Parts: sequence; C-alpha cells; structure tokens
Amino acid sequence: MMWKKAIALLCAFLAVGGLTGCGETTDVPHREGKAAGASSETHMVKKDAKAIVVFFSATGNTKRAAEIIARTKGLDVWEIKPKEPYTDSDLDYTNDNSRVSREHQDRSLMPEIDGDVPGWDSYETVFLGYPIWWGEAPNIVYHFVRSHDFSGKQVIPFCTSHSSGLGDSDVLLEETAKSGEWFPGTRFSGGVSESDLIDWSGHF
Repeated sequence: MMWKKAIALLCAFLAVGGLTGCGETTDVPHREGKAAGASSETHMVKKDAKAIVVFFSATGNTKRAAEIIARTKGLDVWEIKPKEPYTDSDLDYTNDNSRVSREHQDRSLMPEIDGDVPGWDSYETVFLGYPIWWGEAPNIVYHFVRSHDFSGKQVIPFCTSHSSGLGDSDVLLEETAKSGEWFPGTRFSGGVSESDLIDWSGHF
C-alpha cells in the first residue's frame, strides 16, 4: 500500500502547485500574443499618474484607436508626424523601391519628426501606438523612441494591423529606448471596435 500513499502525496503536491499558479494575478490585460523575450513580471500601473497617448498612423487605423483611448481616459494625445508626409506611393509596400520599403530594408533611414511632445518630462505614463509593418514598428517610431528619455515612465505599447501579429515589436522598442518600464504590447485588428478599446484601456 506504500505506493498508493506515495501517489496520493504526489497528487496532493501537484494540486497545491496548480492552485498556487492559478492564484497568481496580473494587472496586464489579455493581448493577442506575447512577443518573444517580453518580460513575464507583473506590472502595476501607477494610479493618478499624468498620462499621454503618443501614436504614429499612416492610414488612420492607429489614429482612430489612439483617439478613442485618449477620449475614454481623458488623456492628452500627440501624433508622431513625419516632416515629409507619406504619400500613397510612399506607402506602397508591394514596390521594393517605395519609401516604406526602403526604410524597412535600411534601419538608418529615419524620417525626421515634425515637432515634439509638449511637456514630455511631466508625463509618467505613455500609451505608445503604431501600425505593424513587416511584423514590426515603422522606422519613425524607432526614431521617436530613440530620441526620448523614458526614465521614470511606464510605457504601454499597442499596435494595429490587418493580419500581422505583435511580433517582437514591443521588445525591440524597449531595447531601443533603454529606459522606462515597458509593459508587454497589445495588438488590435485594424477595425477593432470602440467597445474593445474601451474595455482594454479600462485595465490601466
């Protein structure tokens, strides 16, 4: 009968372990896929922190999502705009010689940004929105991240795409920033509903 007792003890041990794992909580909401290498630690959102939604949008999908989040939470919002706006031909990803294709092939091609976020240092939380191009964030978003100090800030990345996933975009942006507390990113479809955006932003 000793083997039965041993099995019973083992099952009890596994059950306790399972309950412990299920009992863990996180303040990071569900997202469509976690980027490889993203931190698994629990992030706690600072309450009553001054926050802003910063975004880049080429076709309007990310702009719509960003403005809904900002309006829902009563936050400031600032759009990352290139000094030389993208034309329809620039955005033709099927053309290897288009502007976006060349930028994708050469990370050193960083579009100059028009203006800067007023009072950047005063913000403690930054919702950072961008579209997914070739499975990653556009160069202009890397340029923005590289040229700003995120020390003391919590960064909540979100992106939109029609078919591509989040990929490693949030991880790569965090590595580029080299500062700040970055939450795992969230990917939304291009036509995400307003209610889904309101529900997601309500977790922060």
